[in-house]
Amino acid sequence: MVQIKPIKITDLQDCIKVINESFATVAREFNLTEQNCPRHPSFMKVDTLRKRFADGYQMYGLYEQEKLVGYVSISIDENNSAELHNLAVLPGYRHKGYGKRLLDYCEKRAKEMRCYKIKIEIIEENKKLKDWYLKNGYIHLFAKKFDHLPFTVGFMEKYM
Repeated sequence: MVQIKPIKITDLQDCIKVINESFATVAREFNLTEQNCPRHPSFMKVDTLRKRFADGYQMYGLYEQEKLVGYVSISIDENNSAELHNLAVLPGYRHKGYGKRLLDYCEKRAKEMRCYKIKIEIIEENKKLKDWYLKNGYIHLFAKKFDHLPFTVGFMEKYM
């Protein structure tokens, strides 16, 4: 049985493990380290999640047989658009449609909150991920290189 449930504050330690392990594959692929990219999700600490929880981020976990195997959060900005954060599925649970289920769930939640669009920032060079979001109805707006990051950031969005 697979289900998506809201995350409680007591779940954050499990969530950080899912985020770190899931994004570690990306860090390896793009040679990201704590030195050249300390804010990458593969190096995120539980305190960051606690702050986001306190700031009102809506966090969701995907559970398979009661085991947390996926995570995502959304925040709502002052213009009433949603932003997707840290969509993650543990490597051993990928290619089962779990990422799509989390994405669809967040889009549904954003619509219920009357958001008119949902935004995401990705590693522009991650062609596989970019293509996945394009396939799921997102449009690529632009890419921007930041001096403090070892990759280019791609900005994408989808209107509800």
